[in-house]
Amino acid sequence: MSGLLVARVLLFFSFMFDGEHHQCALVHWYSIFGDQPDPDNGMWVVTPDYFGGAPNLSVIHINSIFRAAHLLPVFDASPLPHTLNYTLTLDSFKGFYVNNYIDYHAYETVV
Repeated sequence: MSGLLVARVLLFFSFMFDGEHHQCALVHWYSIFGDQPDPDNGMWVVTPDYFGGAPNLSVIHINSIFRAAHLLPVFDASPLPHTLNYTLTLDSFKGFYVNNYIDYHAYETVV
């Protein structure tokens, strides 16, 4: 993954401290699963990080966000419920492929 980390942004916020404006994000970190990409599709797998059942959260400066990542769920043999909505995807699956095959505009740098 070229030294990059994956996190889900939960909240963007800013504040003033000592006359300086700080723009931040609250993120939920993801860990790389395994030490190499999936051999079947060449994509890295990431899983959400938890400590004792609580999400591993951090506040980071938005300048440390390099680019967006397109995550695809890792499906198992279980059928999906008809009530599953796309807005619940990141909360409904245990692992995700980092899609490096999406069109290159999706990975333009944020800053």
